[in-house]
Amino acid sequence: MKSIALIPARYGATRFPGKLMAKLGEKSVILRTYESTVNTGVFDEVMVVTDSDVIYREITGNGGKAVMSKKEHECGTDRIAEAVTGMDVDIVVNVQGDEPFTQKAPLEKLLKVFEGEAGKQVQVASLMQELKDWSSIEDPNYVKVAVDKQFNALFFSRSVIPYPRDKQVKSIYYEHIGIYAFRKQTLLEFTQLPVSPLEAAEKIECLRYLENGIPMKMVVTEYMGVEIDTPEDLEKAAKLL
Repeated sequence: MKSIALIPARYGATRFPGKLMAKLGEKSVILRTYESTVNTGVFDEVMVVTDSDVIYREITGNGGKAVMSKKEHECGTDRIAEAVTGMDVDIVVNVQGDEPFTQKAPLEKLLKVFEGEAGKQVQVASLMQELKDWSSIEDPNYVKVAVDKQFNALFFSRSVIPYPRDKQVKSIYYEHIGIYAFRKQTLLEFTQLPVSPLEAAEKIECLRYLENGIPMKMVVTEYMGVEIDTPEDLEKAAKLL
């Protein structure tokens, strides 16, 4: 299967405007994300898809590949769907532009779920990691996901799920890591669906899949990188350099 990583990147951000161009050490967040994705070596091609001249020049000026998106988009998935329409590719991976420590092992595990007979049924997959710190579990900036016994997503929420009404029952809490893998046709079909009610309420894009009956296979990873959502996240990330 031919796989490609696309990194949607817009300059504006509600909580941290211009975060992708913020300096993390000597390089911008978006450049570090691009380079770390390329360095995994698991993709046939890696490309940034952006609506920003500044971000486009940042990537291409440093020897990378980038394309300008032609339209305004509600979400990153819509942006990469526009870019991938004419490409000859089987699996499209959406790597978030604010994940500067993207690693090889989680991406290999993500792509592997599309292989073999069982993999033929998988249309969309994503990553999650276990949360153990209660302050993070309660934090609405951490999107939680509940799964079934086959690791298909049941629900995503910024609230605590499952809610520990019975404190004697041990629950595992998973954080959704916003890296998605799609079959190309599923990606294109997704963009034709309107924003769904739960998605609008929670501001969690992947709820649109579940509300439209599209299963999402979740893959557990030990990856504990830092997603840059706030200036405080940038400070945390700088300590990992």
